Amino acid sequence: MTAESPTPDPARPSRLRSVLPDLAPWRASADFRRLWLAGLVTTFGSFLTFVALPVQIKELTGSAAAVGAIGAVELVPLIVFGLYGGALADALDKRKLILWTEAGQAVLSAALLVNALLPTPAIWPLYVVAALSSALVSVQRPALDALLPRIVAHDHLPAAASLNALRWQVGGVAGPALAGVVVAYAGLGWAYGADLVTFVVSVALAVGLSPSPASHEAAKPSLKAIAEGARYAWSRKELLGTYVVDIAAMLFALPLAVLPFLADELNAPWSLGLMYSAMPAGAMVVSLTSGWTSRVHRHGRAVVVAAALWGVAVAAAGVSRNVWLVLLFLALGGAADMVSGVFRGVMWNQTIPDELRGRLAGIELLSYSVGPQLGQTYTGGVAAWKGVRTSVWSGGLLCVGAVGLLALCLPKLMTYDARTNEHAVRLREQRGAAAAPAPAVAPAEG
Repeated sequence: MTAESPTPDPARPSRLRSVLPDLAPWRASADFRRLWLAGLVTTFGSFLTFVALPVQIKELTGSAAAVGAIGAVELVPLIVFGLYGGALADALDKRKLILWTEAGQAVLSAALLVNALLPTPAIWPLYVVAALSSALVSVQRPALDALLPRIVAHDHLPAAASLNALRWQVGGVAGPALAGVVVAYAGLGWAYGADLVTFVVSVALAVGLSPSPASHEAAKPSLKAIAEGARYAWSRKELLGTYVVDIAAMLFALPLAVLPFLADELNAPWSLGLMYSAMPAGAMVVSLTSGWTSRVHRHGRAVVVAAALWGVAVAAAGVSRNVWLVLLFLALGGAADMVSGVFRGVMWNQTIPDELRGRLAGIELLSYSVGPQLGQTYTGGVAAWKGVRTSVWSGGLLCVGAVGLLALCLPKLMTYDARTNEHAVRLREQRGAAAAPAPAVAPAEG
């Protein structure tokens, strides 16, 4: 007797679908689609400038410390406007904040273009634009982060985080790789000009977003409101853990500022664009296979493990003398950082109340931006003192040690479980009740 083949369960996803990115947020939300496309366009252009700016400073000064100083210049606006931008995001229409800050970024790109076209470009406008751009990003990012839980269903937030990361990585891979060619063969002006065009396109897309006014419970922007958000963050030790782990990882083990010098040391200046693309490429592999992320519930533990693996990969890149091995380890580091970023975002979006979302997004901005800004200064300084390769491998080892120590000091981060955490359960129930259809009213009897 021949055994019959089992009938496939239509409700059960295939193996391929369980690995590929979940497109549910894209299908369900027109605002998410529009914001995703606008972000893709500007990410692509911004990575052109991200590569062109340190290259131009290197050409004008020849100093690793001068390149690393970009992080120091961006730090103060980041702190000040990040915190206040979070309060603004809670108190004002998030759509308007996004539009005006995007238009401001277009003006700054135009300034870089004009300076690059001068017979003798000046160095000071590069630092001024970097500081002003940092301020605009610090105002915009809390609004973007606070908008996401409004336009995406609660259960779709992990998928939305992966799709947003994928958007960044597509630009991160294509932008730096193209920038290396554009800067080398066409000039810095073309890179800045392309960035300007992308901001214009992004503004046109963002105009169609639905209004997103402040919630009724939102506080007016003030120091008191900012302090309220800080107290809430301090009371949530699992959230606090995500902030400090990311700061430690980026402070010690972010080698971006010294990549132009590392490429020279490896006698492979042609590889600079590939080095900048390697980390986004590794992250993109994770995003393209991110279906598994929705089945992970111990997000805090995943953040810690991924941050430690990031440090290991960067240390390995620092000791490698073969340029292809360096690229491989940078890609592995990008993959680990992507995993950490996805689960940090899921913890934030699934547990923070709407009326505090902007202010907490401002604190989040500091956590994943202050580290990189200080990291550029740190890495550039160590490179000028002890050498480029030493700054890279030693930073990776310091990252591993710091992350391990923080994991021991923050047990709530390691035990966090989205299925049982009181804040995650409460917010899931609230959003479920808000999405439930109103009960039908029985007709009155005549």
